[in-house]
Amino acid sequence: SMYLILQQEDPDDYVIATGIATSVRDFVTTAFQFIGIKIEFTGTGVDEIGTISNINQDKLEEKLGKKIVHLKKGMEVVKIDSYYYRPTEVDLLIGDSSKARKILGWEPEYNLDMIIDDMMTSDILLMKKDDYLKKGGFVVQAQIEDII
Repeated sequence: SMYLILQQEDPDDYVIATGIATSVRDFVTTAFQFIGIKIEFTGTGVDEIGTISNINQDKLEEKLGKKIVHLKKGMEVVKIDSYYYRPTEVDLLIGDSSKARKILGWEPEYNLDMIIDDMMTSDILLMKKDDYLKKGGFVVQAQIEDII
């Protein structure tokens, strides 16, 4: 899409999106499934939490490249934080890429599952890189997720 946008004679704005909505809950569930963890959600609103309901140890070890022993069934791994709510939250966010499809001839090549797989693979590689550097005696800058 970026290539097609940059080839246009006149600059313009384009929305690049699949046009398919998904919930944060479904996104998180799929991301955890990528590494072999099944999540169960309970509660509602700011009281909703996600806990581990099942762990496929073989898949987890295969994806992460090491044995993980601190994760257990029933462990809370997802929690709502109202700090991240938008001041004017909308009920539905969905991208309209009809202009890009019409003018650029662009069509999505990836679905949500493919994007989540790419994101998880990338994050796992970064985690492995950080582990490697730490074992070599280097100081690795903490990620924001590590200090919140």
